[in-house]
Amino acid sequence: MKDFDKNKRGDILSRITNDVDSLQTGITSTFLQFMTAVITIIGVFLMMISINVMLTLLTIILVPLSFIIISFIMKRSQRYYKDQLVYKGMINAQIEETFSGHDIIRTFNQEKDSVKLFKKDNEKWYNYEWKSQFYSSLMGPVINFISNLSYVIIAVLGAILVLERSIAVGDILAFFQYIQNFTQPIQQITRVMNLVQTALAATERIFEFLEIDIEENNSISEIKDISDEISFEHVEFAYDDTPVINDLTFKAKKGEKIALVGHTGAGKTTIIKLLMRFYDVDGGEIKIDGVNIECYDKNSLRSLVGMVLQDTWLFSDTIKENIRYGNLEANDEEIKRAAKIAYADNFITQLPEGYDTVLNEDTDNISAGQKQLLTIARTILSDKKILILDEATSSIDTRTEKLIQDAMDRLTENKTSFIIAHRLSTIKNADKILVIDDGRIIEVGTHEELIELPDGYYNKLYKQFESEGEVS
Repeated sequence: MKDFDKNKRGDILSRITNDVDSLQTGITSTFLQFMTAVITIIGVFLMMISINVMLTLLTIILVPLSFIIISFIMKRSQRYYKDQLVYKGMINAQIEETFSGHDIIRTFNQEKDSVKLFKKDNEKWYNYEWKSQFYSSLMGPVINFISNLSYVIIAVLGAILVLERSIAVGDILAFFQYIQNFTQPIQQITRVMNLVQTALAATERIFEFLEIDIEENNSISEIKDISDEISFEHVEFAYDDTPVINDLTFKAKKGEKIALVGHTGAGKTTIIKLLMRFYDVDGGEIKIDGVNIECYDKNSLRSLVGMVLQDTWLFSDTIKENIRYGNLEANDEEIKRAAKIAYADNFITQLPEGYDTVLNEDTDNISAGQKQLLTIARTILSDKKILILDEATSSIDTRTEKLIQDAMDRLTENKTSFIIAHRLSTIKNADKILVIDDGRIIEVGTHEELIELPDGYYNKLYKQFESEGEVS
């Protein structure tokens, strides 16, 4: 998860598509030419030796010189090949972000700035591409020069040997032809070196991606239910050496509704990620029924959890299939029942195609609130033992929110629930409210208990929202 959080999607896609394609082109385009060149060089070498050993050795001496020069040029140009692939990935990431956020760009009149940013990175890509091609193009003339140099050497020495009657004129002429056949494969190799260097640079980026630490799932113990409680015991966690959770300790009994309150960046969502084992703790333990969750198989652990996040995730398919994603074995009646509980059935049936309405690629043919209702219906259909609601009603109007709250109350019966919300009206009936600040719990209690603390954080927050008409 941390690697996908760090890297842009466009750059990852570039590695999977462009870099793999560059590697494939490098292999398929050069392998046959390399094999043909090697076989030709060996054959010509044997024929040259059969004519004259001394002239052959003089010709061969120039070959290492050729490869030394090629090696020198490759070392200089290789970093440019790597940089141009890096900037190609950056351009792809920028294009992906621009297309996915085109409405925001137009809303804030940032079209010119987006084009300016694209041109800036594109110019850098062009410069690295130009430099890499320039260095590679030097190889051909250098090899031609060395080839012509060998002609001069052989012509002078051949003339001396002919005058000494050590070799016939016809052998010298044949030797000239063999020199051409000998240097031609080397020139052929240099012509495809740009493909080879691109493939090498692409290979480096591909293996950087392949070496990303995958989730180790060595635990074989499965968990199917909660019989007692979930406990956080002195939990410590940091993103890139930046502490986020500090000595966090609390317990959630089975069936309890736990609300997490705090300012943005306090660590509320991080607590959920640790419970889901998207990240593992740096210190302390998270336990379910007294057993460290790291002892449980991740798949079985996550199969207990149903989530409704602030950022809705839907895919380009029918509304029915998007809801069914919560339980792939569910039939159509169960899907409709879940939609009715989530108060989504009303707007779905008003669509021309109803439950068979296909969401487009950006899923922007329905409103943000309607998307949220679908994700809630999906979670209801999943019927999990643990429910996580991260700003689940942030995109829903107040009237629908009250209806959803009734549905959530029924949904969370006999289930352990974690609710993150800024609207305090959604957490007033929680069994326990945890006020989080800088990764620490600063206040714990029910709504009634916390508003009794005159100087408490929750009390001030509640009064603020009350004055703004956000709570009732």
